[in-house]
Amino acid sequence: MFGIDSTEFLVIVIIAVIVIGPKDLPRALYKVGQIVGKAQGMARHFRTGIDAMVREVELEELEKKWAEQNKRIMAEHPPETQVPETQVIEHGSASDAPAASAVDDKPPYVAEAPAAPAVDAPPYVAEEPVAPKQGDAAA
Repeated sequence: MFGIDSTEFLVIVIIAVIVIGPKDLPRALYKVGQIVGKAQGMARHFRTGIDAMVREVELEELEKKWAEQNKRIMAEHPPETQVPETQVIEHGSASDAPAASAVDDKPPYVAEAPAAPAVDAPPYVAEEPVAPKQGDAAA
């Protein structure tokens, strides 16, 4: 428990019975139990707060480490700049170049959006609601 041996605990119980008395001993033990429970709750709350602060510090250290590693990796492997195919000039005659109609303006990975279905009806236009005449009564 608290490093109290069984003989020491027996001495404490005997002294408590003599000092407090057997009549009030249960009430005193109840109060001691409440105080110990509150102390444990406060210690748990304190420990949780410390653990949260430690986790935040560790996360900050990891973020710094990851940022440094990302910077190092990006320096080792710079992003490649791609030259569009229409600007690539190869050695050869002008007759080897593809016709303008054969060159597609869009890259091959761009999918075309599906066409919207044709609707013959004009779009719906909401009309103002007609107020009932005063002579008409709803039945």
